[in-house]
Amino acid sequence: MSIIKEQWAHFKEKHPNIAQFLVFFILSNGVTIFQMAMMPILRGMFAGGSLESVPFQVFPVGRNVDGSPYYIFNYAAGPIALDGSGGGLAYFLAVQISLAIAQVINFFAQRNVTFKSNGSIGKAAFWYVAAYIVITLAAGAAQGLYKAPIYNFFMGNMGGAGETTADVITMIINSAISFWVFFPIFKVIFKKR
Repeated sequence: MSIIKEQWAHFKEKHPNIAQFLVFFILSNGVTIFQMAMMPILRGMFAGGSLESVPFQVFPVGRNVDGSPYYIFNYAAGPIALDGSGGGLAYFLAVQISLAIAQVINFFAQRNVTFKSNGSIGKAAFWYVAAYIVITLAAGAAQGLYKAPIYNFFMGNMGGAGETTADVITMIINSAISFWVFFPIFKVIFKKR
């Protein structure tokens, strides 16, 4: 074990940016796995309840090919359909609560472990939340491009297991978007003085 520590210390000294990125990568993936484990639990808690019948379709930003409104957050009332729509407010809350908890964990892990920041936690938290909101809106808007084909394919071929598979794939895509956007942001907001 001490050989691995020595090799890592040598690598980190020789390639500090690559080492930092690798730590960021490992922590980000760990938090993503945690989020993917939490999401079905929250969906199960909300499923079948009254919140599932409450539509959550907000921020229209244009029209779909069929002429229907294109929403950044498009969670129609009712169970998840083949096109990935549905789930209502219950599904939206399951997604956002699992994402928010994961981001709080990620904030402290990245700040303290990856970037070893000792700058202002208040400033960093402010910019982190601002970036989180922008990334969440952008990822929500992008979801309209890939969500329907993913759910259609997996639910059409795998039934109930397909819904879970489609959930996981869409979470991975959203996490990948966050991953590539957050690293350069963290380099700026997590200062080491």
